Amino acid sequence: MPQQERSLTTPASEGLTSEQAQQRLVEFGLNRLPEPPVPGAVTLFIRQFASPFIYILLLASVVSFALGQVPSGVFILVVLLVNAVIGAVQEYSAQRAAAALRDMVKGTAHVLRDGQIITLDVELLVPGDTVLLASGDKVPADVRLLSTQNLAVDESMLTGESLAVTKSAGDGGAIDDANQSNVHACYAGSIITHGRAQAIVTATGSQTQLGKIAHHVVGKPASAPPLMIRIRAFTYQIAAGILLMIALLALLMVLSGQYNVEEMLLMSIGLAVSVIPEGLPAALTVALAIGMSRMAKNSVIIRRLLAVEALGSCTMICSDKTGTLTVNELTIRRVVMPDGATYHVDGEGVAPGGTVLRPEQRPLECDERLNELCMAGVLANESHLDYSGGDWVSDGDIVDIAFLVMAKKLGMSIRTLRSQQEAIALIPYESEKAYSGVVNRVGDCTYIYAKGSPEQMLAMCSLMQGCDGPQPIDKQAIERQFVALASQGYRIIALARKVSDEDDHALQDMVFLGMVAMIDPLRHEAADAIAQCRKGGIEVAMITGDHPATAKSIALELGLCSTDDTVVTGADFAGLDETRNDQIDALVHPARVFARIAPKQKAQIVASFIRQGHFVAVTGDGVNDAPAMRCANAGIAMGKRGTDVARETADLIITDDNFASIVAGIEQGRVVYNNIRKVIGLLVATGFSAILLFFLCVLAGLPMPLIAVQLLWLNLVANGFQDVALAFEPKEGHELTERPRSPGEPVMERHLIEHVLVVGTVMGLIAFAQFEWNIRQGIPLEEARNLTLMLMVLFGNIHALNSRSESRSVFRIPLFSNPFLILAVPIAQIVHILAMYTPGLRDVLALQPITLIEWAQLAALALSLLVIEEAHKALIRWRAKRNANAIGHPG
Repeated sequence: MPQQERSLTTPASEGLTSEQAQQRLVEFGLNRLPEPPVPGAVTLFIRQFASPFIYILLLASVVSFALGQVPSGVFILVVLLVNAVIGAVQEYSAQRAAAALRDMVKGTAHVLRDGQIITLDVELLVPGDTVLLASGDKVPADVRLLSTQNLAVDESMLTGESLAVTKSAGDGGAIDDANQSNVHACYAGSIITHGRAQAIVTATGSQTQLGKIAHHVVGKPASAPPLMIRIRAFTYQIAAGILLMIALLALLMVLSGQYNVEEMLLMSIGLAVSVIPEGLPAALTVALAIGMSRMAKNSVIIRRLLAVEALGSCTMICSDKTGTLTVNELTIRRVVMPDGATYHVDGEGVAPGGTVLRPEQRPLECDERLNELCMAGVLANESHLDYSGGDWVSDGDIVDIAFLVMAKKLGMSIRTLRSQQEAIALIPYESEKAYSGVVNRVGDCTYIYAKGSPEQMLAMCSLMQGCDGPQPIDKQAIERQFVALASQGYRIIALARKVSDEDDHALQDMVFLGMVAMIDPLRHEAADAIAQCRKGGIEVAMITGDHPATAKSIALELGLCSTDDTVVTGADFAGLDETRNDQIDALVHPARVFARIAPKQKAQIVASFIRQGHFVAVTGDGVNDAPAMRCANAGIAMGKRGTDVARETADLIITDDNFASIVAGIEQGRVVYNNIRKVIGLLVATGFSAILLFFLCVLAGLPMPLIAVQLLWLNLVANGFQDVALAFEPKEGHELTERPRSPGEPVMERHLIEHVLVVGTVMGLIAFAQFEWNIRQGIPLEEARNLTLMLMVLFGNIHALNSRSESRSVFRIPLFSNPFLILAVPIAQIVHILAMYTPGLRDVLALQPITLIEWAQLAALALSLLVIEEAHKALIRWRAKRNANAIGHPG
């Protein structure tokens, strides 16, 4: 039976049983879209040969065979194979790491199974499942709507139409293949932008409309992230520059008349392949993959590779409050009646342990007002609280759950309250409204219960509940109450009720029942994380929907503002001309605390900070946050309480919703970029030194200091092991104390160019001096080349160790903090020494064993590079200190 026909025969009142769901999962398979085939080991291996640099090597091999130098041609092919194996292993590891991270961010859905609402991995959905959809959810499969409340759906990913489509319950009918539109159905991948719905699954996986489309795009390569495009362009620019220098070198060799055509041809090809940093893209891919894995350990999941770089550039974080700076466990602490009578509530968290303490010397009949207020909070509520498996289990919005917990503390039965009145309409909470409600019927009477911000509730009310019944409302007195509570850091929710004999559902002329003051404790690490941000030149702004007094109190505790700072509110934005960016910027620029902010205004704040030159990261968890996250340079979604819309919009997902995790992610982003710089510095400086060595020898009229196969061997031994190992370098510890780099900063900026010139020049000059000295002393040419090659290998070892930091002394870096590099350096040296004693290989490479004295002399020469680099680093530290003092003490 087709999926759709089979599922429509399934009753939705209790949902499927676990046994039915398991049978259908076996029959229809996982609810997973077709995925592009993952390249296997053979494909990855073959892919390593698709490079212009490899073509040059193949040409060098062909030329070698043509000139009768069979050993050299064979060796070049062996180098090709070794490089291909190393590259394939690196790419396969990065591929596995990325796949593991994708598995960590699978979506979930609320499903009715065995008569209970459970949260289920979307891949386990089957046709016939009853799913509950709410604002912010991504529709997990093709579904037919059973019931709706003000439902609007964004189907732009299917139809291209940007406006949300209004949906209603119905029998469905045929799907219009022209635009995939059906008002009684929702399709996998579409987004619930407004309202609520209950629906039954009609198709899953590849049988959904999205799955059918996915069949046509599976296997198409994804575009590379901008960072990799930039690095690749940089690589080709460097390659072009090096080839130009080699051409110039060849011209000088021709003009000198000392070199035959065979020598020049082999030298040009070998030198080109040796100094071009062809391993750079692979090393950078590894660096980014390592960064992704390290961020995952810090609860940061990277959805887009670009985000690794973006975090390292962040200069401003626009953070929401609830769950990010606070622990997201609201507990009602006080209940305040309209006349000021206050009930104190004790107990912590979701467990209903605790009591409600009545105010002294109050008439007993006044307690009925407390029950009415609590009943309103339970009925205008979409959450669930149950005792299961020896513990209390909750599902839903934390504000709603807090009211259910208080009802339990008062001894009320939630199930009884909800069964006594027939719900005829739900008014779901939407951030732009700042309230929620329910319309119930008991006999001929209509009851409306609502809860939300005190401002919204007061605007709807004309009466307030007193001990003797409703009486005229004193709005000014109530305003003073909630301002006083908000200034103490409480989150305030007000409640109201209306009774009507008619079908009057208007939220006006209601009776104000009172307010509850909730506390959501700050995360103990949040203040320290904000202080760390400031040390690293990163500013933090808090954008919340809470009352300004609440926001100010929390911001003061976090150290986000001072007592004299003003809080910018949504009302402040309402009075501005939206076309005047200068007005918006003038309002936003000095502020770091924003309260009662609407979604559109949050996007305006982010855009303003970007116009001011900031690189902005924005946290969000709901549909209302999506515009700001799209506007930001880096969108950060909350993994626990975040909606599917937020997660789909975001570049990163914080799995523990913790602000400190964002800061840890920024630190790792900076580590990754620093490691990329280190790899670039290592490869380019080595190439520059080889070019300089050959130029000096030609200008001095000396023979070639190295033959082609020796250049290839040097590239393999000096860089092949150590460049990738350098990508594993851990953080140095100062990443969050440095100013963030400019997002527009070129890969090869001034400091890196200086490093390449200093290190490359020293290596090239010393190698030339050593080669020239040996030739002048009458040492045979082959032996002089052998000693020069060993010196260049030793230079590579020293330079790799020195590249662990751009400014810290190598002696201050823990030796085994990067075991991969500590192993790679001696392995490179040992491999070269073994080659000297390996019959056949040593003949191809024209190598011969050297004495211990010769090795010690060469090591001493190589250590001179360490002295020069340490002196250069000392100069860098001195300049940094001088600049810091100049900034701290201008003039």
